[in-house]
Amino acid sequence: MKLDTIVNQPTIETSRFVLRPLRRLDQKLVEFYAGQKEVAYMTTSIAHPLPPGSTELFIARARAEDRIEDVWAIDGSASGKSEIMGMIGLKRLDSEVSEVGFWVAPELWNTGIASIAIRALVATNPLKNRALFASAFQDNPASARVLNNCGFLYLGDAESFSLARNVAVPTWTYSLNLGKK
Repeated sequence: MKLDTIVNQPTIETSRFVLRPLRRLDQKLVEFYAGQKEVAYMTTSIAHPLPPGSTELFIARARAEDRIEDVWAIDGSASGKSEIMGMIGLKRLDSEVSEVGFWVAPELWNTGIASIAIRALVATNPLKNRALFASAFQDNPASARVLNNCGFLYLGDAESFSLARNVAVPTWTYSLNLGKK
């Protein structure tokens, strides 16, 4: 029998859902949503189609003590919604700076979930960052609006490689100064 170990990562409550560390039991729902082309194509790190075993490895990395990214499930089960409505992560770029990445299940797009999740991470600042960075593909203005609505400032244009698209995609890059906490 395999027991889930407790991950050194906080659970963050919001009015509509909880941000919680990933569990092994999340694998099937994560595969379902991350395996959808419209989700994968708006991220840099999700391949499409998903290679066998990739979700299990992703969850194992997200739960590792020496991880470089904290990943939270956006879990709406306390209010009768899905256990996985999306995911949000903070990838450490240095000791006081992280990059925000997120995706939301397509049926929940434009419902405010991403904005609430980002605001919750900003308010709690679980990694004690002084700044956050984020980017959005230029063909995904909805994610850019989320970042703007959460106080991120536009820095400029860049590009990021998308695994699902197998090409570098133009991005808008953003930052948010949190000060020293």
